[in-house]
Amino acid sequence: MNAVLRIFAWLLALALVALPVVAVVNGWIGTERWPLSRLRVQGEFKRVDTDRLRAVLLPYAQRGFFAVRLQDAQDAIEKLPWVEKAEVRKRWPDVMEVQVIEHKPFARWGKDRLLSEQGSLFPVPKDLDALSLPQLGGPDSQVQAVVSLYNESRQLFAPMGLDVDSLVMDARGSWTLQLDNGTEVIVGRNDARPRLTRFARMLPQLLDKQAQWLQRADLRYTNGFALSWGDPVVQPAPLTNLYAPAVAGAGITRKNT
Repeated sequence: MNAVLRIFAWLLALALVALPVVAVVNGWIGTERWPLSRLRVQGEFKRVDTDRLRAVLLPYAQRGFFAVRLQDAQDAIEKLPWVEKAEVRKRWPDVMEVQVIEHKPFARWGKDRLLSEQGSLFPVPKDLDALSLPQLGGPDSQVQAVVSLYNESRQLFAPMGLDVDSLVMDARGSWTLQLDNGTEVIVGRNDARPRLTRFARMLPQLLDKQAQWLQRADLRYTNGFALSWGDPVVQPAPLTNLYAPAVAGAGITRKNT
């Protein structure tokens, strides 16, 4: 019986010691005594709404220094628009520190997502209309391959004063590219880089021989291309003499200075 009493006494003593610690850690007590009253935010903010960021952090800071759940606060911040990564720390006695890395948009990806410069895909925010971005697309597992071919394609067509507006890989691995002058280039699945290199090398000669606009180029041939030409390129009319008389015989003359 004495042994049972001793065990019970030990358990009661441990409970009396542990219960206050558990209460503080869980925010049951001590919130008013050890509040997180200061917020330090680090990061280059161009698009993240700092007011909304503070509003998200407030419920976590109110739990007190010992009870704040840093991972939960970090997860909540990373759900905000334009936030790529966040790190939340606390400094004794009352400081919550937050470091935020913003998404830097590199391109549109598919219909409803963006690709960041760091290679992350994220939903299109509401305030994107003012941004001019290239259109990329493909399976999510092929982001690196798409970006690599996009950058190489830009270098191929840059000497001609052309840029790449879009590059998409479909589910079968077939590539389609569109230049900023509206020309669509069907590259196909195999040997995409050699085909594009050969086409870009011959494109100036092809354009010099035609007065029409190159509407479409199909590169899926072993020894050549299939080209579709659009309406002839309309040259601007020469400027007329703005000082010519409107009516024959009218005495409107240009004064030489």
